[in-house]
Amino acid sequence: MNETFELETDYIPLCDLLKYCAVTDTGGQAKHFIAEGNVLVDGEVETRKTRKIRGGQVVTGEGFEIRVVAAR
Repeated sequence: MNETFELETDYIPLCDLLKYCAVTDTGGQAKHFIAEGNVLVDGEVETRKTRKIRGGQVVTGEGFEIRVVAAR
């Protein structure tokens, strides 16, 4: 899955982004998924569940890529 997420605010917590983009079904699943080291932010493993994701960043993992863009 390749998706572009348009950010309406300054940032979105990583766990919320994964839930919103349907990488996981719930926020709890997203937190476990992140804690297990399954998510990369800009090519580096990220284990902080509430990492602030801002426009211009790319969140990836096995089978998904989310490009975050700032709303104009």
